[in-house]
Amino acid sequence: MLASRAAAEPWFCLEQPERDAIAVAGLGCVSALEADGEDRFAVLARRWRELARAALLDELPPPPGAGLSAIGGFAFAPSGARDPAWAGFAPASLQVPAISFARRGAETWLTWNGELGPDDTAEDVVDALSARLTGLREEPLPLVDPAPTGRYEVTSAMPPAHFEQAVGRAVERIAAGEFEKVVLAREVDVHAPVSHDPAAVLGLLREAFGSSFVYAVGRGETTFIGASPELLVRRQGQRASTVALAGSTRRSADPAVDDHLGEQLLRSDKNRSENAIVARRIARTLRPHAVWVAAPEEPVVVKVANIQHLAAPIRAQLAEPIDAIALAGILHPTPAVGAEPASALDAIPALEGFDRGWYAGPVGWVDAAGDGEFCVALRCALLRGTLARCYAGCGIVRESDPAAELAETEIKLGVMLPALAG
Repeated sequence: MLASRAAAEPWFCLEQPERDAIAVAGLGCVSALEADGEDRFAVLARRWRELARAALLDELPPPPGAGLSAIGGFAFAPSGARDPAWAGFAPASLQVPAISFARRGAETWLTWNGELGPDDTAEDVVDALSARLTGLREEPLPLVDPAPTGRYEVTSAMPPAHFEQAVGRAVERIAAGEFEKVVLAREVDVHAPVSHDPAAVLGLLREAFGSSFVYAVGRGETTFIGASPELLVRRQGQRASTVALAGSTRRSADPAVDDHLGEQLLRSDKNRSENAIVARRIARTLRPHAVWVAAPEEPVVVKVANIQHLAAPIRAQLAEPIDAIALAGILHPTPAVGAEPASALDAIPALEGFDRGWYAGPVGWVDAAGDGEFCVALRCALLRGTLARCYAGCGIVRESDPAAELAETEIKLGVMLPALAG
């Protein structure tokens, strides 16, 4: 797909390479839906329903993710992504691609979308379709240059001590009873001797993090890209699925040590408490919209390439039709990336000191039936030219230690830094 992209043309992809599930990709844009403010999810959900109802679709309904779909994402904050670095990424932005692909197993569906005017003829439509399909090329993703001329420079946008001080202030406020948990993040910049190649970075992430949600959103000359372990919501008919993912530790190359670290994580009061906060909020949020909500009594350990997490899968049977966009708005932000209670969200920008943009926001797709999938945009970077800005955060609770939380961000940055800094 990327070999077919015109200069600065929007593009998108989301997949779990090791999972036999729907992988979605799109190229170009025939219709853009954007909004900001507290009701941005509801506005886009309504506009998407109106667009889907008015569209002329194939008579046979396609499988989930195929056919007419909208792709994109949302900023973490209602009016986020105001920093100039996020130009082209609105607080809420879904696009209907000109060409979309949906793959499940060995089968792939291609959809062409076009915006027709009252004077367009059938010949015009066929010509436009033919021109677009003729321009498609199949080429492997490029490789990262293993020995570029020049040096990489990795710097913190703010000194690490700033993050430790923010954690310390958060712990003090938690101890004072202001809130129960807050997630704090930091930014790290990678300056490369040559422009970062989003396609090559995507290829590395697909190989190294096959069990994660590997995603990329390209807008103009900027690409938001990452490999997230966290599902925000998957909607399949009247079923909704999500995961409470909170509590982390490192991996080890020694299987015995790795298992021991996982067992320590499972027995950690601090990490179990962090996970329980997230699971309780998700279940409580879904119940008013569901016939039933099923959540496990105990979390399990989930291992990805360089980190282990506590995870509690949560499922719900919806009481009424709610599409994937609206469900994402109901759940976002969970305490896994925000705060508990939700009223403490205002503490995040004050403590962090920067605009998160789309970091920790939902990224995904929705189809004409309302089915869809949104992951939480974690383990990510914003690429533009020779600069890559990486993001990583940690959940802060009463027992948090500033130095340990800083070390955890380094583990999480280990997803993107090797792919960007050689």
